[in-house]
Amino acid sequence: MGYVHDTAMSQFIPPADIQFSAGTWAMAVATNVWSLNRTAADAAFTIYVPVPIPSNSVAMKGAYLTSIELMYSIATAAADDFASVNLYKDTLAVSGTLNTAALVAITIDAAHDSAAERLAVDEHRMVVTLDTPAWIDNDEAYHLRGVVDAAAGTVFKVFGAIINYTLRI
Repeated sequence: MGYVHDTAMSQFIPPADIQFSAGTWAMAVATNVWSLNRTAADAAFTIYVPVPIPSNSVAMKGAYLTSIELMYSIATAAADDFASVNLYKDTLAVSGTLNTAALVAITIDAAHDSAAERLAVDEHRMVVTLDTPAWIDNDEAYHLRGVVDAAAGTVFKVFGAIINYTLRI
């Protein structure tokens, strides 16, 4: 039986698996590329990107989460704000307790490290890197959250996300 230690693993999260707190969203396909599109409206919404990669109860096995890349576009009009981008480590409940979520220290790539860059009319691939990569324990999960305040004419499309990690099994 072999041992796997692959430092270049990635997992695509399709747009249909990404959730939003508000707005009217519809799946669309153009030139064979799927996206989840928001109807333009002057309102804020929260993006929830799950991080569904392997976990393990044994220390330093399973997935070692390093970064998350969110692919989206903003067209017609820039958003009013996109200041909040956070990564959370969820500790999953045991009997008699509730799940908890703790903020994880991150660094955002130079092309998206300010709200002005994230909210601009453009095609975006925002890379969120954990300051301290982490092995995912079997009672943990991670999720990325962003808060966008769209302008009346903002057309926001999500094309998916890529989770980057090391796999050790």
